[in-house]
Amino acid sequence: MMTMFLVLAHIEKNFPSSRAKIAKEKKHRMGNPHVLVIPYPAQGHVIPLMELSQCLVKHGFRITFVNTEYNHKLVKNALSVKEDKGDLIHLVSIPDGLESLEDRNKPGKISEAILRVMPGNVEKLIEEINSSENDRISCVLADQSIGWALEIAEKKGIKRAAFCPAAAALLVLSLSVPKLIDDGIIDDDGTPTKRQIIKLSTTMPAMNTENFVWACLGNKLAQMNIFELMVNNNRSLKLTDWLLCNSTYDLEPAAFALAPEILPIGPLLASTRLGDSAASFWPEDSTCLKWLDERPPKSVIYVAFGSFTVFDPTQFQELATGLELSNKPFLWVVGHDFTDKMNNFFSKGFLDRVADRGKMVSWAPQQKVLQHPSIACFMSHCGWNSTMEGVGIGFTRNERGIIPQEEVKRKVEQLLISEEYKERASNLKEMVLNNIKEGGSSYKNFKNFIDWLKTEACSPCVF
Repeated sequence: MMTMFLVLAHIEKNFPSSRAKIAKEKKHRMGNPHVLVIPYPAQGHVIPLMELSQCLVKHGFRITFVNTEYNHKLVKNALSVKEDKGDLIHLVSIPDGLESLEDRNKPGKISEAILRVMPGNVEKLIEEINSSENDRISCVLADQSIGWALEIAEKKGIKRAAFCPAAAALLVLSLSVPKLIDDGIIDDDGTPTKRQIIKLSTTMPAMNTENFVWACLGNKLAQMNIFELMVNNNRSLKLTDWLLCNSTYDLEPAAFALAPEILPIGPLLASTRLGDSAASFWPEDSTCLKWLDERPPKSVIYVAFGSFTVFDPTQFQELATGLELSNKPFLWVVGHDFTDKMNNFFSKGFLDRVADRGKMVSWAPQQKVLQHPSIACFMSHCGWNSTMEGVGIGFTRNERGIIPQEEVKRKVEQLLISEEYKERASNLKEMVLNNIKEGGSSYKNFKNFIDWLKTEACSPCVF
């Protein structure tokens, strides 16, 4: 999985206040439905669930947003440079069972800890919150990747909703695991029996079995842990009242036809609610926006590969040289733990040669960057959040599995001179945004979910 955790915009804080003000705020909170939101502990999952939480706040809901202790610290540190915006989202933390940074960097360790440690801690949190008669949880809104949270909610008599922050096709792939095993395409532990191209239905895009999300990690233990989590999630999803997805019918009609129980409510982007993106793990370097202001319209290549991507040194050098050969200005998000070591990775003299047209930052306000008129194109790892924010073409690897510098230069030039791609991107943007406007399919699904939360999820339960 090439995604990680996020930052937050509305954190409940008790600032010095008069007794009357405190009493008024308490009364206001008691009158609002209370939703417990639990993301999978990775950046690319936290951000869209925070976006969804902020949408719920606009409709009068109170949110308790659950992060692991490690991610909680990252979020608080990043948030310290932002303005606090209210008290309707309360950020809380629970242990995840991982003691060292080394364990956190081992493939599959997070998924193993999620199954072993987090359920008990979430159950204790729910019991603590529900010990107050006036603050009971109305609904548990859990990341689809942690279905055990739905099992806990069902046991506690709490209404349930699941949210998939990724493509509907990925969720459909997960739901198809039993059939893939029955058809002999994968073994019981998720290992493909052979490399082949398959289709989950006649209208679904073709898939290479080597690229299945659990099988492409290059680590057997990680594969087994993630596959076990997905199998467990398939069972847990049968308990949910709603299965929501950060996509649209128009983007993935075949996937939604194959699994009509999945209801799209996306895209969930800060720009569509005219706000700032929230729940980032790292402080965003806003100086890049001023740097973009000084560049001509549609001139800058934006380069960002998510929070988990690790490059082979050779691939890194080829990418850097390809950007240099393009002779275009570029803004490159190199990562929070890389900025101080840049000279060790770039070829000799690279930084001096591109100093007048290249800017490297550790982390960027991506949605604001992509909206900037100076941006010409986006070079990405194609995580779903990034895919929802841009449209593009793929690179071709050579016989060593490397994308060579000439390929980088060639594809950049191809994209920037092609009117076809510009028109296609514009059409897709209009199509996707129409889904979240009043009357659009995502708008209707979200409205129906809100109506359910205000009625069914808030009705009395027997415990």
